[in-house]
Amino acid sequence: MWAMIDAFIKGVQQLGDKYTRRPLCFSIGAALAIFAGLWAAAFGLFKYTAFFSIPWIETVADWLGGIVVLILTWALFPGVVSAVVTLFLEQIAEQVERRHYPSLPAAAGQSAGEQVATALRFLGLVVLLNLLLLPFILLGPAYPLLYYTVNGYLLGREYFEIIAARRLAARDVAMIRRQRSSYIFMAGVAIALLLTVPIVNFLTPVIATAAMVHLFQRYRGDAGRMGAGQAEAGGPGAAPTTQPAVRPDNSVLDGTRQDA
Repeated sequence: MWAMIDAFIKGVQQLGDKYTRRPLCFSIGAALAIFAGLWAAAFGLFKYTAFFSIPWIETVADWLGGIVVLILTWALFPGVVSAVVTLFLEQIAEQVERRHYPSLPAAAGQSAGEQVATALRFLGLVVLLNLLLLPFILLGPAYPLLYYTVNGYLLGREYFEIIAARRLAARDVAMIRRQRSSYIFMAGVAIALLLTVPIVNFLTPVIATAAMVHLFQRYRGDAGRMGAGQAEAGGPGAAPTTQPAVRPDNSVLDGTRQDA
């Protein structure tokens, strides 16, 4: 638990890095533009479209439509802003690593096309799940619990996988995620909570990205030490000591190097 708290504290401190401010400003600007477009479209739809012939019913419908738009904005903001920040995630992660892990080799990273595809996939998944969750708002107090549970799982998993995939093969990413699933879920819930706090939610994607870099480095180191210990003991699942798993970025997942 302390490792997660420490990671988020370092994530907040990362906001003071001048090289992090540019992607932060871009992500905030993009998120604001997206929601300004959403609000303008919704306003035009309800303002200039008559759904009922009776004036007072039409007025009530306009007000209810405005409330629905506000609820949708609140529900979809975490996913939209997180999807936007994935376009700048590589830059943020590089600055975190340069500051805290200078001995790491350059990560393989993603191409621009892969970043766009990841952002669109993430956005589509978040929007779909939150639209499916909307009817449960009728459950009252139970809705926030359901909302933060679903979004916490999704955000934790997506942030971790995107960060981890920069340096590890898919099977190793899945292995570490399974080993640390509860902690990654709790980190995701923390991210979801921060993303629903006004003002703070604009800074959260950078904080979350930086925090996940720190958590990934810690969990990868733990996984490497576990693998090395099993190999020495000859236990089940022991990794061969003579042929460590070498990644495209020359990192090794065997516990013998910190940049593995």
